[in-house]
Amino acid sequence: MGVGLWPFGVSIVLFSLICDKIGYGRAMVFAFACHLVSAILTITATSYWMLYVGTFLVAFGNGTVEAVINPVIATVYPKEKTKWLNILHAGWPGGMVIGGIITLLILGPELHWRWKAALIFIPLAVYGLILLRCKFPVQERVQAGVPYKVMLQEAGIIGAMIIVVLLIGEIGRVFEWSYTLQIIIGAILVVAYAINVRSLGRPLFIFLLLIMIPLATTELGTDSWITQLVEPIMVDLGVQAGWVIVYTAFIMTVLRFLAGPIVEKLQPLGLLALSSVLAIIGLLFLSKAAGIAIFVAATIYGVGKTFFWPTMLGIVAERFPKGGALTLNMISGVAMLSVGVVGAAFLGNIQDRQIDHELQAQNSALHERVVAPEKLSVFGKYNPLDQEKVAEISPEEKSLLKTITSKAKQNALATVALFPAIMLICYIILIIYFRAKGGYKPVDISHTADASP
Repeated sequence: MGVGLWPFGVSIVLFSLICDKIGYGRAMVFAFACHLVSAILTITATSYWMLYVGTFLVAFGNGTVEAVINPVIATVYPKEKTKWLNILHAGWPGGMVIGGIITLLILGPELHWRWKAALIFIPLAVYGLILLRCKFPVQERVQAGVPYKVMLQEAGIIGAMIIVVLLIGEIGRVFEWSYTLQIIIGAILVVAYAINVRSLGRPLFIFLLLIMIPLATTELGTDSWITQLVEPIMVDLGVQAGWVIVYTAFIMTVLRFLAGPIVEKLQPLGLLALSSVLAIIGLLFLSKAAGIAIFVAATIYGVGKTFFWPTMLGIVAERFPKGGALTLNMISGVAMLSVGVVGAAFLGNIQDRQIDHELQAQNSALHERVVAPEKLSVFGKYNPLDQEKVAEISPEEKSLLKTITSKAKQNALATVALFPAIMLICYIILIIYFRAKGGYKPVDISHTADASP
């Protein structure tokens, strides 16, 4: 029900608004408490709701951590924000490498899942001990004397509207709120923000926010599909499919640690444009590849998506320092939420249409038996599979359906390539825009005397 996703969006926005006031240390202690209680609930779970609450708390704690670490890194390294945000976010794939090696090589597939879930106590203990002596810096915006209201104005009413629409849309989907209720709650939140801020927001920041929607779908939305495409090849080679995740995560980790000289050579926007080209090539290659070529295509795609997220964070940190924690973390919040609200619906719609078409062509009789009545989504009408009917078909028919589904996902990746294509156009526009203004340069507010917007 998306509980691993939407609490992240709630907490990263909430703590972006208050972390400068309550202090980064207190926010991290709260995150530690969320992770600790979550781990205990998950490992001792005896019901669905214990798992649900445990997953909610870990997602809420994750969002809180990100709300802290992004502005802290931008403050500690004010002259090399993009470089160090890339290194910081090497922790994401780096964690998958370490966790993957432990679970696949040391613990093995036969060990009970509760022991694997208990691995969270290791990083939890480490960062808990660090917090005992850690002193957090005063955020860059606060140091420069930029008022809290100016931070809100950088994001503006339009920025708030984007995040509220996605947030309410995701929560409304989970709890099955009516569209009327979603509109009312969203309108109240946006109007309250507008009354206090009275600024539409910085146009460039709004543009970057919108780019994060296709970016997050490209980076996160297709990962599970690609893993499934590579899995049969790994099985044929006698290797567990999980090693694919470790392999691609290792590439991302190494490349993010090397981001400094790459960013210096290409500039952030040049790096993002090149990454978009590689992602397009990788997705198109994946949509047609077979055998070991799928593995090669997945590698190209993995390299392409490596720098997307942290480099976008770097651009926002460099260009909108007056936005402080809010503008920086709204980027991540929009990205995470858009995967559930927009990306999943779009990818699912493509897949259902492909399956419907292929099944009709290959076995019309089976198509009549397992396809559900036509449904309507924001991306148009489609005919999904009725999973209850799928469960009743013969093993041979299930095998055919599995093959069709896998092929449908592969073919759909060509359509998904539209997302990095859109991003490429946007980055080219931004490159032209900054060249017209004398080139891309970070904004320095370290000596700001006048903190007016």
